[in-house]
Amino acid sequence: MEENLLKIAERTAGKLDVEYFEIRISRVKTASVLIQNDQVDELSNNVEVGIGVRAFRRGWGFSSANDLSKAEEVIKTAMKMAGLSKGPEAIYLGDPIRDSVSNLGEKRLDEVDISEKLELTKRAAELLKGEGVKNRISSYGESVIETLYLNSLGSEIRTVSSRVRLRIAATAFEAGKTGEYWKSFGGTGGWELIERIELERWADFVSRKARELLRAKAPPSGKFDVIMDPELTGVFIHEAVGHAAEADAVKNGESIFSGRLGERIGVEELNVVDDPTLPGKFGSYAYDDEGLPGKRVEIIKNGVLNEYLNDRETSALLGLVPNGHGRAQSYAHQPLVRMSNTYVEAGTWEPEEIFEEVRHGLYMIGDKGGEVDVATGTFTFGAKEGYIVENGELKVHLRDVSLSGNLLEVLRSIKAIGRDVRIQFPGYCGKGQWVPVDDGGPHVLTEALVGGR
Repeated sequence: MEENLLKIAERTAGKLDVEYFEIRISRVKTASVLIQNDQVDELSNNVEVGIGVRAFRRGWGFSSANDLSKAEEVIKTAMKMAGLSKGPEAIYLGDPIRDSVSNLGEKRLDEVDISEKLELTKRAAELLKGEGVKNRISSYGESVIETLYLNSLGSEIRTVSSRVRLRIAATAFEAGKTGEYWKSFGGTGGWELIERIELERWADFVSRKARELLRAKAPPSGKFDVIMDPELTGVFIHEAVGHAAEADAVKNGESIFSGRLGERIGVEELNVVDDPTLPGKFGSYAYDDEGLPGKRVEIIKNGVLNEYLNDRETSALLGLVPNGHGRAQSYAHQPLVRMSNTYVEAGTWEPEEIFEEVRHGLYMIGDKGGEVDVATGTFTFGAKEGYIVENGELKVHLRDVSLSGNLLEVLRSIKAIGRDVRIQFPGYCGKGQWVPVDDGGPHVLTEALVGGR
């Protein structure tokens, strides 16, 4: 089939003077289970096949269909649109790539019956029970994606990979107060990623934390020494640094990092990396959705802004080496510049030394969402919980605590970076489209504004 599609595409491209085209054909298998308390709210197993075609002439044209019998129509539509739109004057082309990559893990997801996935999700919800816990949610999701990528350069890349994720959440109520806590597990691979979860331990942890937050205090407000745990470090770096380093925001002048490559923006010990080649992480991939190899990018190196994340269009426009960060939610979406696994590299401090450094400050734990303006670098993030730190020791337990400030001020105020890197916080990043990502880092001590939310 692909040989026939290529002939149609090459013939149409010749007629319409199309400079470049690429074809993605995907077969996507998904399964999901959602348990709320003892109720099965979702149990699904789906298969979808589709084609997406992108063409470049004076601009991009894109068309897709979830019916391969419409492939010729999709090719012609994308190429006609390429001649009608306006876009970049040039894109990166490069050499053709022919490869085949499989990452299905040690125990393939399709070898595990959906009934076993249902029972595991039910068990997770059952384990969350505890005094005062009124709402328990356990959700399981998996995807197995086979993709054939072809382009006009002669590339032919076949990839098949699977991702899996389990999330558990508990909510406790008491005397008008609410305590919420959750945790997610997962990565790129097979069922072994689920089997390795210490389910009893983590369900007890999440349930207990939800109850403890009922008695936690409101945080103080003002500028403090703040220790971020690896999870909060990860979301801070993803949201505040990673998005600002995406070259589509840079080229539009919408990023605080625009035109600042080579400029010192943080302390010398700070190194921030985005790396899709990390084995088994939720945001890992071998090739991006433009058929380019995913490469490790050193966004900040020794405190200096070193690289942007880019795709075929922005690498050509900005004169950068392509690093394979053009990602799409599915065959039905056009690639955008996106992150993969974003993290702060290890520093030289033991975690205990970081806590001993703080006379009066806060320890902030976990990710509870937030907002970032990448144009100005201002941000606000919520933490799942916090503690007041006095003379290196944890004191008062805090709830509804948030961190805010200016990105560059916080990066320049870093006082210590730990050795204890963890990159195990799988999630989805939204930017008009959703793609799987991971993030993390070590404990980091900096100075920032703290308040309630």
